[in-house]
Amino acid sequence: MHPYLESIPLAPSLLGIAILVCFGIYIRSSARTNAQVADSKNTYSTYPTTPAYNNGKTTENAQEPTSYPPINPLPNFNWEDTPPLAIRPFKPKYHLTMAISTLDPSELIPMDKTYKERLALRKTLLESHPDTVRAVNMSKDTPEVNARIREALCEWYAFIVGEYLPSRYPTMFRLADGEEGVVLENIVTGARTWVDPDVVLRSFTSEVAEGDDVEEARLLHLMDILSSYIDEDFLILFPNPLSPSTTTTSPEEIPYTLQLYSTYYPAGFNPREKLGLPLAQIHTPVPGYKQKLEKSMDRFFARLEVGRFVVRANWSIMTPGARLFAAFGGLHDHSPEDLDLNGKNEKSEREVKEEIMDVEGFDGSDTYLRCERQTLHRLPKSKALVFAFHTYTYPIKDIRDEGLGEEMAVAIDGLKEGNVPGIHAYKRGAYWGEAVKKFLRS
Repeated sequence: MHPYLESIPLAPSLLGIAILVCFGIYIRSSARTNAQVADSKNTYSTYPTTPAYNNGKTTENAQEPTSYPPINPLPNFNWEDTPPLAIRPFKPKYHLTMAISTLDPSELIPMDKTYKERLALRKTLLESHPDTVRAVNMSKDTPEVNARIREALCEWYAFIVGEYLPSRYPTMFRLADGEEGVVLENIVTGARTWVDPDVVLRSFTSEVAEGDDVEEARLLHLMDILSSYIDEDFLILFPNPLSPSTTTTSPEEIPYTLQLYSTYYPAGFNPREKLGLPLAQIHTPVPGYKQKLEKSMDRFFARLEVGRFVVRANWSIMTPGARLFAAFGGLHDHSPEDLDLNGKNEKSEREVKEEIMDVEGFDGSDTYLRCERQTLHRLPKSKALVFAFHTYTYPIKDIRDEGLGEEMAVAIDGLKEGNVPGIHAYKRGAYWGEAVKKFLRS
């Protein structure tokens, strides 16, 4: 665990009592809701906690919420006994659509018994691939963009650390009074961090290499803390304020751009290469995206209102040797050119050049169904969009033993029978498809 997460001092108990008496501060215990802590004079003021909600709108502003809705607590939650969510998004025919459904905001970030080992993996990945797993799209030439990035990240951090975690999972996290303000204690790991992102940024003291941007280093530091508390990858997007526009330009005509990310489990692509790109360019390798999804995605991102949370799921296959961190290939066939619905383009027939998995000798070992539970919502104040996802892996033996082998085998064939047959090649189905289907049906 990072040293700065273990060294935040807590105020002595007598001092805490004096503060309580003098200023009427309520220190949150594991059984109390975060709304009680909102009364504290030591909580952050730049990023306030949630006011009363009324049908998705605050009582202070009947037009649009300016804060997150209340989070329903799980007072008896035991992460060590909670299995990962079982996502089985199999369809007999795969159609490339948004396929979203409404999400309860309280269910934004799931926790389960893999929590502690996943945090350990994140720590290792941060040490070995720091320039790949997170980045911010900052430049000395774009101060306006830099300011918006900071605003959005601080808002996201303040919500997760100061509201969501202690409210949703009081058996895992609690707020307490510290010498420089309220801190969040991770009961599972023993780590602590300030709730106010500005305090965290001011406290950043690590050396910055000559030529590196200090403000960028501070924001990366803030992202690193978040990723040591939640096993959730996240990307923040907003329209590029430097995009040419006129008074007649509609919002969806200004593309949303990836401004920062914390992605420890990329699914076969290097997220660093996506930084600063608009949605259309981010999805260039996906067959049929331009024809089937580009316009509807741009419209949806532009129109998603504050207070609405959506969720979707996808799936792929991790073959022997592939791991959660797959930034340099192994899961999807990422071509740089635009692809048609059959996964082809003018320059290539997009044929699979690699060997086919041994069908007869394949025993299902070290092969997993990989699913992403993806969520999207708009930050209430900065209006940036947060795209977050939790990655799950399931041995395909478990799928077969659940009695879903045939259903998954049909779904594998269905990848090339829907509205974008090229998805089968994109997911490398030609490589693993026959072997995995035979195993699932055995």
